[in-house]
Amino acid sequence: QVQLVESGGGLVQAGGSLRLSCAASGGAFSINAMGWYRQAPGKQRELVASIRSGLSTNYADSVKGRFTISRDNAKKMVYLQMNSLKPEDTGVYYCNKDPPYSVYWGQGTQVTVSS
Repeated sequence: QVQLVESGGGLVQAGGSLRLSCAASGGAFSINAMGWYRQAPGKQRELVASIRSGLSTNYADSVKGRFTISRDNAKKMVYLQMNSLKPEDTGVYYCNKDPPYSVYWGQGTQVTVSS
């Protein structure tokens, strides 16, 4: 059973940066495409960035050029470097497979960007 634990969120001013981390345990991590998802207040959860086992990446248009997803298969870690943060980036950030498995959703990590 895969467990995913997110960390690194916090309160930051607009224009600031945060680096999120996702630690995975169990499962064949290296072969899975992984993604970072965001759920803003009152909105559905959305995929903001994903990375394949071959390290190709995809980003939502809203974060292109500002966010960078990376992974360390040896450590079973996925990262999301977020720069030039905007108030609309506020939400709870989760990692999961891409596409996601419902049983793998963790607690997420809260990111709040103040204007």
